Amino acid sequence: MSFLCLSCLVVFSHSQHQASLSRSNDPTGRCIYTFEVISPQETSCTGNSTESEMDEVLPRLTLLEAMVSQLIARGGSGTGTGGLRYNDEYLQEAYAQVTRERNQLQLEQERLKTQVQKLQSTLAELSLEAERLRQRPCEQTNTSGGTLHENIPLRDPGYHLKNTSYQEMKAEVKKLPASHLIPEGNHSLSGCGELLSVGDPVLHRKADAITGKYGVWLQDPDPRGPYYTKNTVWRIDAVGKEVRQLFIYENIDQFSKGFPMKVLVLPEPMESTGATVYQGSLYYQRRRSRTLLRYNLTSENLASHLDLPHAGFHGQHPYSWGGYTDIDLAVDEQGLWAIYSTSKAKGAIIISQLDPESMKVRRSWETKIRKNSVGNAFMMCGRLFTIASYTTLNTTINYMFDTATNEGQSIVVPFMNKYRYNSMVDYNHAQRKLYAWDNFHMVTYDVRLGWAGQGSS
Repeated sequence: MSFLCLSCLVVFSHSQHQASLSRSNDPTGRCIYTFEVISPQETSCTGNSTESEMDEVLPRLTLLEAMVSQLIARGGSGTGTGGLRYNDEYLQEAYAQVTRERNQLQLEQERLKTQVQKLQSTLAELSLEAERLRQRPCEQTNTSGGTLHENIPLRDPGYHLKNTSYQEMKAEVKKLPASHLIPEGNHSLSGCGELLSVGDPVLHRKADAITGKYGVWLQDPDPRGPYYTKNTVWRIDAVGKEVRQLFIYENIDQFSKGFPMKVLVLPEPMESTGATVYQGSLYYQRRRSRTLLRYNLTSENLASHLDLPHAGFHGQHPYSWGGYTDIDLAVDEQGLWAIYSTSKAKGAIIISQLDPESMKVRRSWETKIRKNSVGNAFMMCGRLFTIASYTTLNTTINYMFDTATNEGQSIVVPFMNKYRYNSMVDYNHAQRKLYAWDNFHMVTYDVRLGWAGQGSS
């Protein structure tokens, strides 16, 4: 740092002695200190120095030393200009750090304030709707003797009409029937129901290098082939320009201890944390492209690929934490999914169900929530769930889109980012857990589902 010394004057007085200290730049730009001590007796300097003159100078030198000590004490630790320069740099850096932290806290405060206002508005609307429904008669018979559908009582679980406000209230109190939550033709799926709660994170391992700040770790809910099982753990550290290493662990215990049984090198580098493992294959996005790859874990080669039509990539439509999370692959009870966005959708999340073999798109849905407004997302029972923040300690799962009904709605399910930087969240329906990578920490969350007539688990 360059230190520009401005002309200045400091005057000290001690008894009858007057002394001054000044500093200014010389012609070469160096900072020069000048000390002046006025003689209490002489009006001018005449003749050569004598021993008596030296005796008279000594007290003034003592005064001068005291002045320098005071100047150094005011200027900070160190001596001379070096100490002043060090102190100035330290104070500037400290001020800059405080300013950055203050700005970050202000942004977070504004975001939380907006979220609270939205929740309050939703609560007020629900209260009005509840009051309106309480005042409505339970039944009203028409002239033909039938019962009008709009007056079916709230307790009737068979209500399926598209009354938007009514359905919104039903979602908030979490009473939607199971048949409404599961796509037609898939009602035999076990374990699907309303998401009631998510447990606290359980730590399984902490990464010990900077490459482990964020990544992917999971287990295959439906393994295929002779070598790997549901107990096998897969891990990829996603920090770096060439992400290719896939670590394989025999079980969760070996994973926690850090003892891989094998390490594979992927044929193409991976982009971000959107990979998943399903039916004996690793599905991931090729770096700097919208190409999705299926890597067969038994034969250890590429089996199929897909250029996801119009999908944003490499920072065009990521989650709010960034990390080039434009395309997020997910698995649930209904198969393989891609969560992404396009320019045409203007950043709104699009869900596409993919064929696990050919990777061709079977069907797509467009939601009304922007991808960069949420911290992460996952699929469960054919429904998309989004997490409001990746860094707030106590945040919420704030939105659900049901592919069976093509409808989305706001929800409030508490969710914890214990380590304040959650970069990956995936659902495993075989384990009924969420797997997450939170700021070097690999954790799982238990989930509790419930559905009509079958209780909850």
